[in-house]
Amino acid sequence: MIATAPSPLATLRATARGYAPRVLQGRGWVLAALVAVPVGLSLLLSVIARLKGADGDPAEVLKVFHEVLVKMMLPIMALVAAPAGIREDLEQRTLPLLLVRPAPAWALPLGKGLPWFAWGALWLILGALGLQIVGGDPALLPGRILALVGAWWGELALMTLAGLLFKRGTLWGALYFFLWEPLVRIFPPFLQRLTFTHHIESLAGSRAGQVQAHQLLAQEQVSTQPALALLALLVFGALCWALAGWKLHRTPVGLAGSEAEG
Repeated sequence: MIATAPSPLATLRATARGYAPRVLQGRGWVLAALVAVPVGLSLLLSVIARLKGADGDPAEVLKVFHEVLVKMMLPIMALVAAPAGIREDLEQRTLPLLLVRPAPAWALPLGKGLPWFAWGALWLILGALGLQIVGGDPALLPGRILALVGAWWGELALMTLAGLLFKRGTLWGALYFFLWEPLVRIFPPFLQRLTFTHHIESLAGSRAGQVQAHQLLAQEQVSTQPALALLALLVFGALCWALAGWKLHRTPVGLAGSEAEG
């Protein structure tokens, strides 16, 4: 009797359901803490300030959103979560166990990434809501939520792809996030649009900082329509997931051997 391969949708659903409990283990709570700790500290400081008679400070919200959540915590979340997906199975030689029965291998990276995306998106939404208590502008809340969730989708997908393309994918991802992205202020408009920072700021309706005309290599900061910025993040993420599936499909998978190391 020949076993028939399940459909890609069935593979995605089964993989995501089977892998979902992993997000409630140690790595998942580290992911949650990366959002909860800075937002919680901001809330605590806000409460103390209000007890002393001060009002909520929108500038503090901008600082926490752009400088902490967007520039630091969001990339670290991707660096933490992505290796826990399909890359971990390759390194631990457990991927063949997923393929005992015929299944479309190219669907596995997204199937294992969806629980991490959902878990991270939940905490990012809670973080954005928490910043509103500090003194955020209600009109900017939808854009901030879409910016964080859209960037999380793209950054998690990018790191998953990097983990399959390179043996040191986490290192290359860190170099991208913490060397390339901060240079957005000196990039010409075309290169600005090749950063997550540009699309996040376009969606959020605010910037982490401005450059002055006299600053060395300073470039005019352009914006993209919010709908196009969100579309760019979603399409980029989908492309990275597709390429990750293609790479896994073409990777010889065995119980041992360097061929499983990417």
